[in-house]
Amino acid sequence: MKRLNQALWGIILVCVGLVLCLNALGITHIDIFFDGWWTLFIIVPSIVGVLTGKDKTGSLIGLCIGVFLLLCCWNILDFGVLWKLLLPVIILLFGAKMIFESFFNKDGAEAMKHFHNSDGEIRYGTAVFSGENINFAGQIFQGAELNAVFGGVKCDLRNAVIQEDCVIQASAIFGGIDIFVPDNVNIKVSSSSIFGGTSNKKGNPNMDGAPTIYVKTTCMFGGVDIK
Repeated sequence: MKRLNQALWGIILVCVGLVLCLNALGITHIDIFFDGWWTLFIIVPSIVGVLTGKDKTGSLIGLCIGVFLLLCCWNILDFGVLWKLLLPVIILLFGAKMIFESFFNKDGAEAMKHFHNSDGEIRYGTAVFSGENINFAGQIFQGAELNAVFGGVKCDLRNAVIQEDCVIQASAIFGGIDIFVPDNVNIKVSSSSIFGGTSNKKGNPNMDGAPTIYVKTTCMFGGVDIK
């Protein structure tokens, strides 16, 4: 996927360079500084994100905003219409993603199944306009629900006792959540995001016999980091 991302950006840069060279030689007269040309700084990265990114919702929203702005610059749409449609489009895309994931995202469905059917003790951590640190050192960890609303939550599992598969359900709304995990577990992430996202810096190890932590995240103007 990284190679595809790099290749797409390479193609874009080659095309821009080629147009500039042909214009300089007088072969073509393509004006790349058309009305609303600056919207390409929104549209192009959004298209690349849709084609190469795992979490495409944010890229789709960015693409819609970029296209709307471009149409406004061309006087096809009014800027007032943009602001009226922005929230409905965001809600529509987010709802469509939730529907799609409920039927086709096996990791997300499996995570929620584990979460609701878990017989273990689910721990809770909530930070609203504040911060909270949760350390499970020496404790048996069987799952957690973490919520950060205009605040931050740090959940440290590096010295926790993880004996079986478990689930962490994390919601970051205008806030941030850091989850520190040990090296001897598998990680599976399912994310739904609007102007935010989930970063899994541990990667996706696939160790036979190791327990799996299913991380189900919801981010809105916030983020979840797995470290």
